[in-house]
Amino acid sequence: MISYLPNGAGWMVTMLGLGGILGILVHKHQPSGYRTLRSLLRRKKVEAPVEVKRDWAIGIYEGSSPWELVESKRVENPVLTRDDVTDVNAELIADPFMIVREGVYYLFFEVLLQGEDKGVIGHAVSADGFEWQYRGVVLEEDFHLAYPHVFEWNGQVYMVPESHRDFSVRLYRAVEFPRRWEFVNKLLTGHDYVDATLFRYGDMWWMFASTTRNDVLNLYYSQNLKDGWSAHPMNPVVKLDKHIARPGGSVIEREGKLYRFGQDDDPDYGIQVFAFEIVELDINVYRERMMLEKPVVTASGHGWNAAGMHHVDLHRRDGGWMAVVDGHSA
Repeated sequence: MISYLPNGAGWMVTMLGLGGILGILVHKHQPSGYRTLRSLLRRKKVEAPVEVKRDWAIGIYEGSSPWELVESKRVENPVLTRDDVTDVNAELIADPFMIVREGVYYLFFEVLLQGEDKGVIGHAVSADGFEWQYRGVVLEEDFHLAYPHVFEWNGQVYMVPESHRDFSVRLYRAVEFPRRWEFVNKLLTGHDYVDATLFRYGDMWWMFASTTRNDVLNLYYSQNLKDGWSAHPMNPVVKLDKHIARPGGSVIEREGKLYRFGQDDDPDYGIQVFAFEIVELDINVYRERMMLEKPVVTASGHGWNAAGMHHVDLHRRDGGWMAVVDGHSA
């Protein structure tokens, strides 16, 4: 989501009062050279999130593994920008998720409306996954939508877009794919959930979600997709670490192992994305480890993604991996 950086007064005084206690607060998964306390002290406010608007666009990366991604040589990135959006006045596009049905590639993403401080969900179509044609907005509510996590289950296509201003995680089902969606249920309520990411493992449904502060990762589980979600007893499974907490794309399975992706949002929103192996997962225990200390994707220093990247949606293709990503130039 394009997105919200925490701000507010008086927080620094409280932090200084904690002194030595916070001096030893270092998250076990933080990237090399990062310090959680330093991350916390950089934040000046917490009460009033402010939306950060930049020139975000969508591109394609490829690689022999999920950890060796580079810009695809088969396209000229970005493959989609706000200029491709024809039915609304777009400020930016971001948070792409891809699904393939009957040989056709479909892409869903946030479209932030110019001057309205609100996102809607747009979509594009491709015959090969490289050349894309924008086809219009498919989902809009009275509140902001972003991060349209799309997946297929039992022959049905579902979407869980971010809806933190509704203080909920909402499930939609395609009734006429890809253009018409119906609301199914609120999976979670009562908090400003962002970037909810669902996946199936061990005959259970699992969900990662952060908050607009970007510094915690919570885990939820259910036997049913549409209801019955419970908070994991180890929540938050990532604590006070804006470098890795907020989800940055779909959970993937590779060689029998699960991996999640977390975006680095400190000191600025949307810098890069790190990968984590989920080492242990059940209704009582959660453990993960960082795959590499280098990011999966990061700011290139030039062009469309010069200033940062914050999303990776990975898919197997041609014996390797294809990733739909986003980036911003300033």
